[in-house]
Amino acid sequence: MTVAAAPVVVDRAGLDALVSELVSQGRTVVGPTVRDGAVVLAELASAGELPFGWGVELEAGRYRLVRREDGAAFAHSAGPQSWKNWLHPQRERLWSADRTPDGGVRYTEEDPQAPSYAFLGVRPCDLRAIAIQDRVLTGGRFADSGYGARRERALLIAAECTEPGATCFCVSAGGGPAADAGYDLALTELTGDGGHRFLLRAGSEEGERLLERVPHRPADPATESGARAAVDAARDRMGRSLPPVDLRELLVADPDAERWNDVAERCLTCGNCTMVCPTCFCTTTEEVTDLTGDHSERWQRWDSCFDLDFSGLHGGPVRASGRSRYRQWLTHKLSTWYDQFGSSGCVGCGRCIVWCPVGIDLTEEAAALDEERRSRSGRDEER
Repeated sequence: MTVAAAPVVVDRAGLDALVSELVSQGRTVVGPTVRDGAVVLAELASAGELPFGWGVELEAGRYRLVRREDGAAFAHSAGPQSWKNWLHPQRERLWSADRTPDGGVRYTEEDPQAPSYAFLGVRPCDLRAIAIQDRVLTGGRFADSGYGARRERALLIAAECTEPGATCFCVSAGGGPAADAGYDLALTELTGDGGHRFLLRAGSEEGERLLERVPHRPADPATESGARAAVDAARDRMGRSLPPVDLRELLVADPDAERWNDVAERCLTCGNCTMVCPTCFCTTTEEVTDLTGDHSERWQRWDSCFDLDFSGLHGGPVRASGRSRYRQWLTHKLSTWYDQFGSSGCVGCGRCIVWCPVGIDLTEEAAALDEERRSRSGRDEER
């Protein structure tokens, strides 16, 4: 439920108190921290583990940590993980089976207690991604009960974007750097004049109750206007953009476009883009048995449309070439996703661009397909 409480301001000590309060409530706090040369998402014991003073430089196939002079904690772009790693984990046991002494089989369905997560620093693009996975995994006839249980207990604290990266394109994907909906709390970080502070506003009754337990002061006009200006400026500094055309029509218009051959020569079909994508949801199941044959388990794990077995039938894979598999991924993401779920499957976070080993750029491929279509249409008109 959205609430209309007045925004407040907290300082570094208030942010520490916020995390401490979440931990005291028994929540598992997950947020950004510096580890292994990247800003990654991990469990946090205190706000001191946030990446204060760290930013990132991004390009296609390139990621680099850089120091910042302002000490900001949330002035970095999306890293190699998303909140999908916790809500829709890479591996999950579904059930187990044991042979009984009388020769029968006893099945035990996995029903673990869902953790109570508090996600700190959720970008607006990732808020949209979570909303998309909600539709995919909790809607329709085949809801994922594990995802639903984890999602129901998760508290979302958004961090509005004031430093878009060179590979960000959320605005052209229908979003933006502002947190508009789907959060319990939203923060906007400000440094410089007025000191290091965070403008917080509640988006739910639970978020409002949480704010009451954290030291804060009423938001002053300068902080509110500064926060709005920082977010508005970010909207105009996106590093990438999708072509302003009907992508639903473009991606299915010509499955034989020459550009598909071009990208096929570069794509390694490694599946990195699907692993880092915050909306990709495909899974498969596998059976695991012990050496005695008396115990068996069924596990669900992530799968990728770049895997040959993903479309495997009795006669072999339906999409045997890298060309067909990349075309399937991009066409589904930007076009046929609408047919299934009523929206695009892309939120413009840019992870697939950064973490592609050969730097394939989704926005570049869409623009090239549009240019090829325009060029072909011009030749047809000349005839």
